[in-house]
Amino acid sequence: MDETNPLRSGRRLSRSPEPSALIIFGGSGDLTRRKLIPALYRLSQQRFLPAGFTVVALSRSPMSNEQYRAMLRTWVDKTAEDSPFDLATWESFAQGIFYIPADYRDPSSYQKLVNFMSEIEPARRTGGNRLFYLATAPSDYAAIIRNLGSANLNVENGSGWVQIIIEKPFGQDLKSARELNKEVSSVFREQQVYRIDHYLGKETVQNILVFRFANEIFEPIWNRNFIDNIQITAAENLGIGSRAAYYDDSGALRDMVQSHILQLLALVTMEPPPNFSAEAVRSEKAKILNSIRPFSPEGVRRFSVRGQYNRGFIGGKEALGYLEEPGVAPGSRTETYAAIRFLIDNWRWADVPVYIRTGKNMPKRETEIAITFQRTPHFLFRQASAEQVESNVLVFRIQPDEGITLKFIAKLPGQSMEMQPVNMDFRYGSTFGLHLAEAYERLLLDCMLGDPTLFDRIDSVEASWELMEPILRAWNADQSSPIPQYASGSWGPREADELLARENRSWRSL
Repeated sequence: MDETNPLRSGRRLSRSPEPSALIIFGGSGDLTRRKLIPALYRLSQQRFLPAGFTVVALSRSPMSNEQYRAMLRTWVDKTAEDSPFDLATWESFAQGIFYIPADYRDPSSYQKLVNFMSEIEPARRTGGNRLFYLATAPSDYAAIIRNLGSANLNVENGSGWVQIIIEKPFGQDLKSARELNKEVSSVFREQQVYRIDHYLGKETVQNILVFRFANEIFEPIWNRNFIDNIQITAAENLGIGSRAAYYDDSGALRDMVQSHILQLLALVTMEPPPNFSAEAVRSEKAKILNSIRPFSPEGVRRFSVRGQYNRGFIGGKEALGYLEEPGVAPGSRTETYAAIRFLIDNWRWADVPVYIRTGKNMPKRETEIAITFQRTPHFLFRQASAEQVESNVLVFRIQPDEGITLKFIAKLPGQSMEMQPVNMDFRYGSTFGLHLAEAYERLLLDCMLGDPTLFDRIDSVEASWELMEPILRAWNADQSSPIPQYASGSWGPREADELLARENRSWRSL
């Protein structure tokens, strides 16, 4: 499991994993249905999965192997958008899928798993390589981890490796995150633990590091001397759907900011690592998170905004307000929108604000990072109007159309000195003409290869919760102030616009 192991390092480079078994807790759940099995099927289609690769799924529902495989087939059929269903690929993949009915809190279920693995591993020649995946409700994590330890399923025997993937959320606050990390550390070594955030598997997110550190023209201007502000937007054009049980207890801050958005912030602002090893990259991410200025109670009031969507129209269809959604508690104060202004206390980013916003029921689904550069110190073309001369902006589009855009000013054809902003646009689909791998395809493959670069380390998890803690505490303590409202189909509450207007800035128009 040690990433300095030459065999594993070589396999990381070749993208050829060793035979292994993926044991999924939550085998009939939503994540397995929508993401994990379709991703594994696509990896099999592309010949990335090794011979003998095995899936062992555990869930509470009673089912036979044949019934489970038939159910998976319907899931894959429904998600095969970019390529037709390949029966031969499916049959080869499906013969390595097995199902065990189990109660996650019952130790006898783990003995059943031990006995099954002792039979299936020699038959499938997986070499004792095991990857556990916690695709369950977070409330089950601690029990599963303890029971894996009690059954010695965490132990690496011979040359085989054992790893565990833990889905977000990693706790509900700093205290629960530390408790979960303590549980994990009592059973698994940190090198065995892969805390997964699917945003980090997206091509454009990975390309941020390549863009910054492989292109000499950008790194010299990636600092306070040239950059005016950074804006990170993660907008969704849907409400909470059937997720009220989870979302009403979490909200936008826990669901999006603590994990996805702080990961994006870290990648776009971190210092260059000494090399591209996993630990070097993750250490720089941890450093930048620890450099973000913590919030005082007054800072929370001045530099953070929460909101809640009410009725409105999205795409011409009427949308319910949050308090009207099925399963939401009457009078709930859970935020569906959050906007925050961060400052980073280091040499590179002193006094450069990083504005983030995320919300549900917004006009469109869009995630992007926008780097706005400072205006020229002396502007020659005084006859041009302010509308013609905008700041240069570099945009990383994370979803839905992954790519990078650079906006600059150009002269319009003609006799007069008329200017207009224009874009240089790079899109993955049109440039490379390839199917972009889904995030889970990349991340599952990385786990099999023993490459933790795109996964969260224990210190980064706790650093991000430390940043969120004062905001959560202040918002929870305030039970009387009205939650700012925004109409479904709008870009958020008025207070979020005022957050930037106070500093003579505005949100980027999407």
